[in-house]
Amino acid sequence: MTLTLILAALAAASPGGERTPPLIPYTDEDRPSSLSGGARDEQAFARKEAVVRRLFADAGVDFPPAQLLLRAFKEERQLEVWASGARSGPLTHVATYEVCYSSGGMGPKRRQGDMQVPEGFYHLDYFNRNSNFHLSFRVAYPNESDRILGVRGNLGGDIMIHGSCVSIGCLAMSDERIEELWVMTRSLDRLKRRVFVHIFPTRDLAGLLEKEPDHRHAAFWRNLLEGLAWFDGKKTLPKITVDRAGVYHFREP
Repeated sequence: MTLTLILAALAAASPGGERTPPLIPYTDEDRPSSLSGGARDEQAFARKEAVVRRLFADAGVDFPPAQLLLRAFKEERQLEVWASGARSGPLTHVATYEVCYSSGGMGPKRRQGDMQVPEGFYHLDYFNRNSNFHLSFRVAYPNESDRILGVRGNLGGDIMIHGSCVSIGCLAMSDERIEELWVMTRSLDRLKRRVFVHIFPTRDLAGLLEKEPDHRHAAFWRNLLEGLAWFDGKKTLPKITVDRAGVYHFREP
């Protein structure tokens, strides 16, 4: 997809008159660290399931949904929730959460210890109710592209979305907000449905590339922009493959 087509897709993705999803701030409400994992899970559902169901109802989406996507934008420190009650077709923007803290800057994670939050296309692969950060779920990093483009044998791992407001390579959401996200994601996990996670350096990737066309990550970011533009234009999850050079390719499922 050329940059011109990508920009056209992004421009077409913001029609007027649509519902504005809520922007939900993080909070400083800490949960007791002495609670067992079972108690954390149980209390999260007791406190937040009704809240989550109302968010989805306001968006016109069944809960639990058939499709769930989390989209993170590092520069803006935001995490979007997209979902659909159907197993295929377009997703609806349910809400946007403020990220309390994340380390590093714009640019992918390429080695252990670089403190970077990864960039790329992932899913969740582990849920930890005994987390040191209240509750957490793991992003399936490194993916195939990371293994090709990163430092082989030294890629790091255990990239989490978690509670609290501290982070080294993870996305910290605060204890209260991770409970809402836990209810959403864990509900799908219990149904054996995959939760997808797309992470970008910034929402304005096209602007970043225009500003820094010769940046060392420019080619990678142009590749990410293809995936960003696909979803912004279609609101559907593409089938994503990775070639031998570590480049993502996007097509209809």
